[in-house]
Amino acid sequence: MNQASDRLRPSCGQGTLNRRQFLGACACCAAGLGAMAVAPSLARAAEAAAAGKPKVRLVFTHIPSTGPIWPNIGYDFDKRKKELTEKLEAACPNLDLVPTTVMNADQAKKLLADDKDIDGYLVYMLGLWTGAPQVIGAAGKPTIFADDLYGGSGEYLVAYSAARHANQKVVGVSSSRVEDVAEAAKCFELLKKPGAEDFAKAATAAARKTWKAPGDLACPDDPVKTMDVGQCLEKLKGMSLIVVGGGWGPDKAVQQMFGTKIIEVPHKELHEAHQAADKAKAAEWAEKWIKAAEKVIEPSKEEIVNSAAMYLAELELLKRHNAQGITVNCLGGFYGGAIKGYPCLGFCQLNNDGLVGGCEGDRTSAFTMMAVGTLTGRPGYISDPVIDTSRNQIIYAHCVATTKVFGPDGPSNPYHIRSHSEDRKGASMRSLLPLGRLTTTLEINADRKEMLVHQAKTIENVDEDKACRTKLAAEPKGDLDKLQTMWDQWGWHRVTFYGDLKAPLAEFCKASGLKMVEEA
Repeated sequence: MNQASDRLRPSCGQGTLNRRQFLGACACCAAGLGAMAVAPSLARAAEAAAAGKPKVRLVFTHIPSTGPIWPNIGYDFDKRKKELTEKLEAACPNLDLVPTTVMNADQAKKLLADDKDIDGYLVYMLGLWTGAPQVIGAAGKPTIFADDLYGGSGEYLVAYSAARHANQKVVGVSSSRVEDVAEAAKCFELLKKPGAEDFAKAATAAARKTWKAPGDLACPDDPVKTMDVGQCLEKLKGMSLIVVGGGWGPDKAVQQMFGTKIIEVPHKELHEAHQAADKAKAAEWAEKWIKAAEKVIEPSKEEIVNSAAMYLAELELLKRHNAQGITVNCLGGFYGGAIKGYPCLGFCQLNNDGLVGGCEGDRTSAFTMMAVGTLTGRPGYISDPVIDTSRNQIIYAHCVATTKVFGPDGPSNPYHIRSHSEDRKGASMRSLLPLGRLTTTLEINADRKEMLVHQAKTIENVDEDKACRTKLAAEPKGDLDKLQTMWDQWGWHRVTFYGDLKAPLAEFCKASGLKMVEEA
């Protein structure tokens, strides 16, 4: 379908219409608040004031790219800011856009205190995690939150959903097209028109006009053989999940509700097992992975061997603790020097083999993988989702994924061996996942006694250098607007499984005392 013909773009001015938070905290302290070189001249500002143009503060939020972040280490934020400013100025000639950069909440507070004559705020999130959008949204001025996809996506989803729950005057735009942001921004013109419609309602309507209409969501039959729910719950009572280096999400509630044991171990134990791994066996695994890959891009063979040694260390811990799954605080461990390799390739192998390898010490997602994997015999894929309304898509992004989405005995899909995206180090995975298939994405939170669920049809393996390596784009079944409302309550991660799992999951919820919450 031709996207250009699917969207109408009326101008409001023509009528009266925790993942990675510690990194942000460390990096922000090194940066100062400065006006950008692209800020309008005094003459232009005076001209705009005389013409009665609304004065809109264009706030770019990100932390320095000197460390590992989204979009990636070394990212040229200044170039991107200049590009976006020029496009917005061209598309919104009736606005006086005043660009600046904010890198933390304190800088946002200072900006608000200094801004005496600003009519509204366009907060463009280029990176993670600053805390600035939440401060600006709470100030009560007419505000637009915009996501520069694969840059500020996590903070956008969390901040925008929180603003909605707080009934703030905040409009959200999550689109790969800057033109869609401009359509909402044109509604700032209403602020200079007495008796005009409410800004937030008008800007929301303008943004919705740019959304792509849903496509054909029909998918081929994909029967999923599930275990009896009673047997599944009984099996979970005898299973264990290792959490390395400190994690987040429920632990006691999981053990009390499901009987699954959560075993906390320090980074040191994994590091020592990594150092002691059989180098010859590691080389064999590395050769196997390289041979099966469609291509190897950044990592050297030595780095892949190092990742294979980490895989053997993961197996050693599983054997030592009689566990069926492991999740590692990999970012904190690697960046802090407590571990000397990424676990990504090993996690892929574990998930392919019917075990659980979970990212970032996320107990919630790792247990979700364990529970639903036990029920269905299929592996889950943890991701940091991104929403693109211009394509009616949710994109599941992470630096590792299974290559056997239909289970250990099913077919394998192609993959590339890449570096880890945020810091361009180590070895990770770009899995080219099957398309045209129905997926079920969820989280099980034992603390809340809830299961959050949505479904989508896989559309594309997105090839984009920014952010995580695997990016599976899918078209959701249901309301894309509703899909932007739960992130402040549930966090950024989601776990995706192939297949229509709604019926067996409903049965699982009934048997275990969970409430199923429809996310879309």
